[in-house]
Amino acid sequence: MKICIFGAGYVGLVAAACFSESGNSVIAIDVDHEKIDNLKSGIIPIYEPGLKEMVLRNQAEGRLSFTTDMAEAVEASLVCFIAVGTPPGEDGSADLKYVLSVARDIGRVMNGFKIIVDKSTVPVGTADKVRAAVREELTAREVELEFDVVSNPEFLKEGAAIDDFMKPDRVVIGTDNVRTAEIMKELYDPFMRKMNRMIVMDIRSAEMTKYAANAMLATRISFMNQIANLCERMGADVAAVREGVGSDTRIGYDFLFPGPGYGGSCFPKDVKALIRTAEEANYDFLLLKAVEEVNEQQKEILADKLIKLLGSPDEEQPLTGRTIACWGLSFKPRTDDMREAPALTIIERLLTAGATVRAHDPEALKEARKHFGDRIEYSHNQYDILAGADALAVITDWSEYRNPDFDRIKSALKFPNIVDGRNLYKPGRLASAGFRYVPLGRYGGSIY
Repeated sequence: MKICIFGAGYVGLVAAACFSESGNSVIAIDVDHEKIDNLKSGIIPIYEPGLKEMVLRNQAEGRLSFTTDMAEAVEASLVCFIAVGTPPGEDGSADLKYVLSVARDIGRVMNGFKIIVDKSTVPVGTADKVRAAVREELTAREVELEFDVVSNPEFLKEGAAIDDFMKPDRVVIGTDNVRTAEIMKELYDPFMRKMNRMIVMDIRSAEMTKYAANAMLATRISFMNQIANLCERMGADVAAVREGVGSDTRIGYDFLFPGPGYGGSCFPKDVKALIRTAEEANYDFLLLKAVEEVNEQQKEILADKLIKLLGSPDEEQPLTGRTIACWGLSFKPRTDDMREAPALTIIERLLTAGATVRAHDPEALKEARKHFGDRIEYSHNQYDILAGADALAVITDWSEYRNPDFDRIKSALKFPNIVDGRNLYKPGRLASAGFRYVPLGRYGGSIY
């Protein structure tokens, strides 16, 4: 099948690579000439395990190409995916200007029947706006061409996006056209060989499904973070609580890990957008407002613990003269994405409190420099940043942090303090090794 995908960002590039991997002819389009030139040269703009190899392989075999020539791509394609950004506006609503701009572009150049697919995360009712934008352009051209609009939300986890696309737990197709549904089923059939996970529904339900799924996951994270905070005050162990709660098959263990808050490109933006959608429908979504508030408070937790552990209560900048080594900058492991990452809030708090901050991350150092510049120190070696530091703060649970050399850590630190925002280590083991270990919601974690 011939496909074009507008947007060579995270969602668009992964979709382009995976669709071409299954034998389709795919053209990825972007207005950023530098990005397209880099992609043609094999330079991938994001870090995602397995993505570079798949892009290069399908380029070499002629199934995947990149262009800024939108007209040529649309004319050659049956299915046109819109996978551009929908950044939050000042009021929290999703900004649809890029989505609708692409819709108008398609309407200006389409030369026959097209299936226009909303792959971007968009609020309920966006398909109607896309349809209206295309029709407006066709009217201006004084031509009548048949087209259909489909909602096909993505459910990719950064760090596992290739596996999620190639072996999806579900593919949601929102359409009111039987013929279009069959074409979309044919497109996704190679990914359904072991089990049919295709769910076809009306367009508005498909649009809502994406927001509802992310809001549910964000709610679980915020709920567990509050349980962890309560465990500290009550002398309970959140690790044991999680085991007891997660063993209930109605609940399960996923997204029940306490931490420094959720971040990334999806949860923060989608929670805000769903709250705004509810407001536009004259509904006060109190639960999601609380989820968002809890998350913002949780991002302060690690900095609060470090200030209480090391700070002087009499100083305006309580961490003056203190050095904090931070492991992890991206919002989650296996990605370089720092959008809404807890590390941004934590490090800003530490800097404001007067601390010197050193940071390590396997992939996100380049992104971190965009945010912090020369205000913090960076290293590609996780142990180098420990020398003479007053504490180690674990922010992101990269695998290389899970079983480190504790003797080396202790000998490098000025004081044997570890504040663990991911509960990676066993409190008893670290206590017996002479560390002051401060986890979240576990024995010894409370410094209140």
